[in-house]
Amino acid sequence: MKRTWILVLTLLLAIGLAADPALAQPKVLKVSNGVNEQHPSYLGGKKFGEILAAKLPGKYDVQVYANAQLGDDVRATEGVRMGTLEMVTTSASPLTGLVPEFNVFDLPFIVTSEKAADAIYDGSIGAKLGAALEPKGIKLLAYYENGFRQLTNSVREVKAPADMKGLKIRTMQNPIHLEAFRAMGANPTPMPFSEVFTALQQKTIDGQENPIPTIWLSKFYEVQKFVSLTGHVYGPHIVLINKKLFDSFPAEDQKIIAAAAQESAIYQRNLNRKMNSDFVAELKKAGNTVSELTPEQKKAFQDAVAPVYATWEPKIGKALMDEFKATVEKAK
Repeated sequence: MKRTWILVLTLLLAIGLAADPALAQPKVLKVSNGVNEQHPSYLGGKKFGEILAAKLPGKYDVQVYANAQLGDDVRATEGVRMGTLEMVTTSASPLTGLVPEFNVFDLPFIVTSEKAADAIYDGSIGAKLGAALEPKGIKLLAYYENGFRQLTNSVREVKAPADMKGLKIRTMQNPIHLEAFRAMGANPTPMPFSEVFTALQQKTIDGQENPIPTIWLSKFYEVQKFVSLTGHVYGPHIVLINKKLFDSFPAEDQKIIAAAAQESAIYQRNLNRKMNSDFVAELKKAGNTVSELTPEQKKAFQDAVAPVYATWEPKIGKALMDEFKATVEKAK
């Protein structure tokens, strides 16, 4: 009899919790990041959590994890797809196996300005790519930015493709990046990001390429002398959530979550752009030689990587590449 009463009370308590949202536990949304706690993408995730807490108090608990604590971008993205992790902020690369069109973001020099990037992310191209992920079990909430990737090295100033000849440059394990750096005359050397500082310090590699905030926050200036503002690739950081989980939320919550993600994306991009500008000045103060390329110098790099477009057009699709280029041109 006693056991029956305990079961009845437990059931009544559960019904009471369900009936009173104030008593229910918030839904935990873990967000994986490969960057550190000072990076704009990590701070963007924290801002997303703050906005959501203000709009839907007590309903969702956004927990942002830095430094690949929940796995690197590839593992974390797969976790979101499989439903073992709620959310991830990732580069485009882990998505190319699911939707090959995401390779377009890695084409060298295809994005020429931040204004053009915004037009792509927030326009029909961004929406189209996001929709293509949904049958794969992933919902795209927003595009943060990683920004323009720049080159550093410890050997010499780089202002032309000829200056790249023979330089051993760490790149991501990304086929387009590898092909582009070979076309520019370098010796691309993929390795995990966590190993890069030590490899630069020990001179097992000559240089690396990353956006300015990453270069500064990772203290690469301590082991690199030369910075070239090549802007060879402009990359997004993409905020993703498990589709099945997102669809399980009330329709009104879905709208609020999507809007909060978009609001945090504006905050993140503005912060990233401010850091980009501020940290170029800091790199100069730290004693780095910072080379800003003229349009003619940049065109020499663009000409060098032209064959990459021909290789990748069949995989990405000519229509998307043309739409991408037209959007960038219109944003000028």
